[in-house]
Amino acid sequence: MTVGRGPWRVFAATAVGVVAVFLNMSGLAVALPTITRELGADPGQADWILLGYMLVTTALILVFGRLADIVGRRSLYLAGLVVLTAGTGLAALSPSAGFLIAARVVQGVGAAAVITNNTALLTDVFPARTLGRALGWNVTVAATAQVAGPVVGGAATQLLGWRGLFVVCVPIGLVAIGASVLAVPASGTRVGRAREPFDLPGALLSTAMLTALVLTLTPGVTSTVADWLPWACGAATLALFTAFVAVQTRRSHPLVDVALLRTRAIALVLAAVLANAVGSYAVVLLASLHEQAVGGATSLEAGVLVTPVAAGTLIASAAAGSLFDRFTPRTLTTTGMAVTACGLLGFSLTLSTTTVPFLAVAPFLFLVGAGTGLFMTPSTGALMLSAPADRRGMANGLRSTTQNVGYLLSTALALAFTTTGLSEPARQAAYDGTLNTLNVLASGELDRFVANIRATGFVLTGIVAVGGVICLAFPTSLRAPRTADAAVVNTPPESATSRRTTS
Repeated sequence: MTVGRGPWRVFAATAVGVVAVFLNMSGLAVALPTITRELGADPGQADWILLGYMLVTTALILVFGRLADIVGRRSLYLAGLVVLTAGTGLAALSPSAGFLIAARVVQGVGAAAVITNNTALLTDVFPARTLGRALGWNVTVAATAQVAGPVVGGAATQLLGWRGLFVVCVPIGLVAIGASVLAVPASGTRVGRAREPFDLPGALLSTAMLTALVLTLTPGVTSTVADWLPWACGAATLALFTAFVAVQTRRSHPLVDVALLRTRAIALVLAAVLANAVGSYAVVLLASLHEQAVGGATSLEAGVLVTPVAAGTLIASAAAGSLFDRFTPRTLTTTGMAVTACGLLGFSLTLSTTTVPFLAVAPFLFLVGAGTGLFMTPSTGALMLSAPADRRGMANGLRSTTQNVGYLLSTALALAFTTTGLSEPARQAAYDGTLNTLNVLASGELDRFVANIRATGFVLTGIVAVGGVICLAFPTSLRAPRTADAAVVNTPPESATSRRTTS
């Protein structure tokens, strides 16, 4: 463990990188209608402007986690920041929708390297007595940046045009690079670790599997090529998943230790993380699409509309750290899921074919954010308590991948469901924010679009409710250490083992 350069200096430097990643991930939701109009993007391209970044980031988290063990975390982290910032600059200069999608893919490659190494770098430099606090603040920074992205994106788009978000993020990336070069020390490497082989088959299979999964869930994209393609992609997803599990089981140095998933508590936590991410992430996109396509709101107005989500997440995630010392993960995560489900249900019921008053929808959006913030810290702590000490890095990688898969699925489902049954002109108008200006009232397409958003909200509510039931199954013996300075992720191996035995 290296502490010479000051652990909190390292935290401050990596926090800037986290902000850059999540602003780029979520900030484009409110700018999508403007981008679609000005670049002339078709609905399929509009989907991939959002999904391209998320797909690549999700697919490469596990891959870069393994590579970091071989080439060193600091080197890969700095390379990720450089690639992310370069991709952001290219996105700001994009002359076409296709170019922007390619730039977003470049951004996604860099973001994956940053996300993968962030937690590990903090673990390297923080002593046991303060590591839990640092990781809790790291979760808070990530959550806040993620839900504040639409607000920043809306303001930047209103003031500088749709390129404004990228213009704002470039200097953030440059600051992250400079601060990390100065503050982040080289990470130690276990003896012999560099000689371990890289699991190339596992990396290729995981990437192909996630790509096929996204194509399955975006029929608006794949069906334009062939009607049978979504079904073929679904079959390919199942086949690739089966092959991936088989390969990981047989590899001496796998990308994922499948044995972790056989631990009941770990499997339950990951399932709950997936349900929370799928259920809650798309609410910002749904609210933004509704207000711009139906109510004719500007990107800034749409960004302001979703500020309660950011406020709820910030307040609840900050409080969750202290609550984790007093209540079990099962209590906190179940409560968080229940609050999120109530917020989603209320949000869905307030939607109409006209602009929704801010005060009518704000309380429900706040509940979605607060429930998510309350869920995140105890779910991460529960995972760390359940994992063996020498597998906590891999367990956290699985959590990050699962969470990002959830974000990806949430976005893909929202994009697919909201335009179901609409004519091609109406689909285009829904994406570019002009649906309320078309002569679609007579055909009922505006009503159909609102009904689709409402139905999507109900589906997401159901997914979160299922997640709450999963949380109720968490072992009651799973709880934070009762010492003042204990860090969840530094529970001694024998203590972790005893907890798994009793659960």
